[in-house]
Amino acid sequence: MSEAVVDDIVAVLPPLLQALQALSYIARRLDPPQFAKVVDEVGAPDKTLQAARTHLTEWPESFAEIRAALDTASEAALAGFAGLRAVRSGEGDLISAFRALRYLPRAMEALYPLAATLPPVSDYFLDPSLQDDASLKARLAAPAGGHTGVFHDHNELGNRGGFSLYVPEYYTSERAWPLVVALHGGSSNGRSFLWRWLRDARSFGAILVTPTATGSTWALMGEDSDTPNIMRILDLVRARYNIDAKRMLLTGLSDGGTFCYVSGLERSSPFTHLAPIAATFHPLMAELADADRLRDLPIQITHGARDWMFPVEVARHTRVLLGKAGASITYREIGDLSHTYPREINPELLRWLNGA
Repeated sequence: MSEAVVDDIVAVLPPLLQALQALSYIARRLDPPQFAKVVDEVGAPDKTLQAARTHLTEWPESFAEIRAALDTASEAALAGFAGLRAVRSGEGDLISAFRALRYLPRAMEALYPLAATLPPVSDYFLDPSLQDDASLKARLAAPAGGHTGVFHDHNELGNRGGFSLYVPEYYTSERAWPLVVALHGGSSNGRSFLWRWLRDARSFGAILVTPTATGSTWALMGEDSDTPNIMRILDLVRARYNIDAKRMLLTGLSDGGTFCYVSGLERSSPFTHLAPIAATFHPLMAELADADRLRDLPIQITHGARDWMFPVEVARHTRVLLGKAGASITYREIGDLSHTYPREINPELLRWLNGA
């Protein structure tokens, strides 16, 4: 790589990663009463990134892919900030803020292919506690070969019923791997939701599947077309990869968390652990669930004390109902969490899944 290109990457990459970290900070803390304060707290990393983008010009053709990835990720990050700043100035509402944050996973998707060649990008997609782990970095530097990394199956934005898949680059079929199936919230999709979990699956070693609902959201009423689709996806993944049948987690956010109950409490469900996040729950679910399925079933409930969509009292009541029905309940209530995804819980969920 030429010295000039290296200098340009050094100029662009740190502000880009800082902008993505800032967007993640806002996404975690998005709460209507706190919105302006949180946006102001991150400062103006977008302005720094915009100035640095002047270095993404006139690169040799041999570096076109790197340049394109950095450029696409930068454009997405800047678009996200533009949307958030418009809401901050009074142009739009909370829905507009959520739409602006959809650019964050697009930026991550564009950037991820560079993790194999640019160490700072690889570190960005690792849990902070493992960024100095020489053993993990050695395994990532010497991947096992084909059929690892990120894949999308009929899961382009706007499609329904497809799925995205991440298999750690150091996967080997010689041992059975834990599986995480993570369900997006209402009106979202699995392709975007993949990036809520990829860092942790990559860091701690898990195969990750993020389906997209067959309808506009998960089948919470009426005929359930999503459970058969998830089973179809599981069959495809299990036919290719060595999945540990004793470590299969079904988790999800909001409507996805609620569907964890709908699907995961079915008697025939293959999932060994359920982890609904910011979900709602109807008491009839506990009454109608198969008693043998519920008995000692590990369920970890996570909810925000500031949740404005599904008040935390719903989660507290659910904890009692499912506990009385015989489930093995772990309950986590996060004081500063609104109706957003707390990515910091992912490592704990994986430790729980692994019996640690």
